[in-house]
Amino acid sequence: MTTPILSALSAEQLSATTLLRFATAGSVDDGKSTLVGRLLHDSKSILTDQLEAVEQVSLSRGQETPDLALLTDGLRAEREQGITIDVAYRYFATTRRRFILADTPGHVQYTRNMVTGASTAELAVVLVDARNGVVEQTRRHAAVAALLRVPHVVLAVNKMDLVEYAEPVFAAIAEDFTAYAASLGVPEITAIPISALAGDNVVEPSAHMDWYGGPTVLEHLETVPVSHDLTACHARFPVQYVIRPQTAEHPDYRGYAGQIAAGVFRVGEAVSVLPSGRTTTITGIDTLGESVDIAWAPQSVTLRLADDIDISRGDLIAPLDDAPPVTRDVEATVCHVADQPLSVGQRVLLKHTTRTVKAIVKDIPSRLTLDDLSQHPAPGQLVANDIGRVVVRTAEPLALDAYADSRRTGSFLLIDPADGTTLSAGMAGAAFATAPEPVVTDDDAEWDF
Repeated sequence: MTTPILSALSAEQLSATTLLRFATAGSVDDGKSTLVGRLLHDSKSILTDQLEAVEQVSLSRGQETPDLALLTDGLRAEREQGITIDVAYRYFATTRRRFILADTPGHVQYTRNMVTGASTAELAVVLVDARNGVVEQTRRHAAVAALLRVPHVVLAVNKMDLVEYAEPVFAAIAEDFTAYAASLGVPEITAIPISALAGDNVVEPSAHMDWYGGPTVLEHLETVPVSHDLTACHARFPVQYVIRPQTAEHPDYRGYAGQIAAGVFRVGEAVSVLPSGRTTTITGIDTLGESVDIAWAPQSVTLRLADDIDISRGDLIAPLDDAPPVTRDVEATVCHVADQPLSVGQRVLLKHTTRTVKAIVKDIPSRLTLDDLSQHPAPGQLVANDIGRVVVRTAEPLALDAYADSRRTGSFLLIDPADGTTLSAGMAGAAFATAPEPVVTDDDAEWDF
């Protein structure tokens, strides 16, 4: 649905500015980097010198044809081991759409990087080796995509050339994955049989699979509906910095700078400042050195308010009639990404938008079992790559949305207070509406909230 902000654009202008963020995922050796390389190569989205460099490296290894995976595997360790370790971002465009692609690792050790790459994606391409079918890492990536509320998932059944382009092989894998992903709540699944190495159904339709009548990978990427319009979400403005120049030219100026996380703000609108709950009115919006009457996500702006309220970094400004609940009890699902476990009773820092507060892990009710999607009750701790439910008690109240309502303001990080290591990526569930209690000071060494 076109929002009022975008309605003034013509269809041609809107099409030209459409951006799709997508991520690739899959198990080791399923061919993710080769698919990305083929996509870039066949869509003519790489420079001549890049292709020449790949050809030279491939020849030095004794390969007769260019190894297109080298277009994304940029780290020396990745090229030596033949695996993807870090998230590789690539930017390209066709006449129909612009793309930001995150090529994520397949090895179970680097599942945490898949969480990073898919966290802002509107679509995830999950690759499966046609010879192996759906494996545990495939299920893990499907679970992460569902957990992160990625609205579109493409199942790319790769290496069809190695199974003689057999339709029954593709159909069985598609049925297996679709049933599993649907049980996770993935809203849309599109299965495409491909051979990334040979280029079948990546950019051009395959002459070897006339039994398949669906889109190629690129055709689907160009036509899938993009639903990341942040202006249609609940308006949220995390304060990043308070501006008070106190100069002769601006003696009384006080503004609150940051990036609008979601929604639209207007001059004259009544707003609430959270977690304090104080109310005021927007008297001005400054952006790029100019005053405007309206601003929307993801613009970076400075808001001016009618009242001198005690506001600092970490506070959240929201419409008075659409403010999120304020709570100190956070129930969420987390992907644990650190090597060290997350345990009940552990003291952590919780980072939500621009706010970081002390917290304690009060409970870990369950851990997800990927094989059958059952919940293993009371595991006591989560280890690397586990997905589980947690209950966290914070020292200070937070204005937290449910992740289902807002991916931007419903997500958070759990951080080790000792060394700053990211422990878990969290997606908030229904927040308990508890009244704010006195803030715990730094003198409380026990962190007993």
